[in-house]
Parts: sequence; C-alpha cells; structure tokens
Amino acid sequence: MSVESTVRAVTTYRLTEMKQRGEKISMLTSYDYSMAKIVDAAGIDVILVGDSAANVMAGYETTVPITLDMMIYHARSVTRGAQRALIVVDMPFGTYQGNSKLALDSAVRIMKETEADAVKLEGGEEILESVQRILTAGIPVMGHLGLTPQSIHKFGTYNVRAKEEAEAEKLVRDAHLLSDAGCFAVVLEKIPAALATRVTKEIPIPTIGIGAGGGTDGQVLVIHDMVGLNKGFSPRFLRRYADLHEVMTDAVTRYIADVKSGDFPNEKEQY
Repeated sequence: MSVESTVRAVTTYRLTEMKQRGEKISMLTSYDYSMAKIVDAAGIDVILVGDSAANVMAGYETTVPITLDMMIYHARSVTRGAQRALIVVDMPFGTYQGNSKLALDSAVRIMKETEADAVKLEGGEEILESVQRILTAGIPVMGHLGLTPQSIHKFGTYNVRAKEEAEAEKLVRDAHLLSDAGCFAVVLEKIPAALATRVTKEIPIPTIGIGAGGGTDGQVLVIHDMVGLNKGFSPRFLRRYADLHEVMTDAVTRYIADVKSGDFPNEKEQY
C-alpha cells in the first residue's frame, strides 16, 4: 500500500501540530516531476521548489538570476508529481523586495499557475510589508533567516551568519516578527546551533534548519547534494545518503561501451 493512501496530506496546520508534539519535520527540494514523485512517495513532509534550481538545474553561480517564469515552470512540474507533501515555492530575487504590490502579484501568479501550497521569502523586517500583503490574500508564507543566498552580493560570502551578538539579536527579532505576522514556518540557514535552538523555543511556528544544528523542528537539504549528484559542494552540515554521481557515471560509461561494441541493442531488445 502506498504512502499516499495511508497518510493524510501534509498541511501548514499539520506542521504546527508536529512541532507541538515534538515530531521532526522532513523537507527536501525537488525541481521536476520525476524527482518529486520519488521524494513524495518516500514520505517526505515538505517539498521545497527552491531557487537553488538556479544552481543545480540551470548552472548559475548564485540563485539571483533565476526568474519567476522559471520558478513557475519547476513548481508546475513538482505539483504534478507530488500527492501528499506540502509544496512550498521560493519567490525569486526581485519579485518581492521593496515592493509589496509586486510581491503580492508574484505570489498570486505562483499559487494560480502552479497549484502549490505556499511561498517562501528571504529576510526579516526589511520584507515584512511584502509578507503581510501576501498573507492578506490568504497565501501561506514560509520565512527564511540567517544565510539568505539571494543577498549573497551584500554578504560577499557563504560563511555562517549571526555569530556576532548584534546580528544574532536581529535574527531573533526578525523570527518573532515573521511569526507574529502570520508565517507558518521559518527556515534557519547556516547559523550557530545554540541560536537556532533558542529561536525554536521562543516562537510558536516550526523552524526548519539547514546547517543550524539539531535543535530545530525540522531539517531541509538540497536533493542533488543529499543523493550525491552534486560532487562539488561539501559543507559540514551535508550528509550524503547516496553517490548517484558515481552510479550514473558508471551506467553512462557502460552504455557507451555497449553501443560502441555493438552489444546494445541485442536480439531481445529489438522488434
């Protein structure tokens, strides 16, 4: 019997229930139909259609270049493949910062054109007006604090954030602001574990960590990193559960050899 038929669909409310009873939340990225189908059937709680698609799907150095149209394309593919998981879509750089009307228009497009469940925005007080405006339309919002990759040109580095007291206190304030505004969850990326644990205890909404220790309510990784498709990325927080880069390289190498030798296709593999 499949996961879909035995477990009810994940909702934003259910994530709050999970936090309240101490059940950890599992979250992974997906960007296409086939991967989403696998991840969803395995029983993941949340699928993030991340703007990390800019890196792992399109080959960009940062997440900044990916467009709203590109994100909608990836999200459409994912929603067709997933039946159970809550699907959250990253709003890309330039679609919500500094313009709350644009933010609402962008979020509405995502929800109408992809049939996803929620959107995710990076930042705290600076984007609060956009968050509030999106929420007034009844669109669920997930926050994102700590290392915010869309701001990489401001930071100039992917190093751990909020190590200094002033930045740490701002992050705590921002987490409370996002929670009070009505966000249903917040991602905490690459911050000290003690700080992430503090935030998790202080706010009523779930926290999802990536490089933020085990004290958060859940964890998220980029699927390409987790299954070993991406060999060039090895931060301390990444645990690889497979080496698909090696598996696929071996398969392609053997296929090439079989084609070259005439071994493929054989008599059983033709009509």
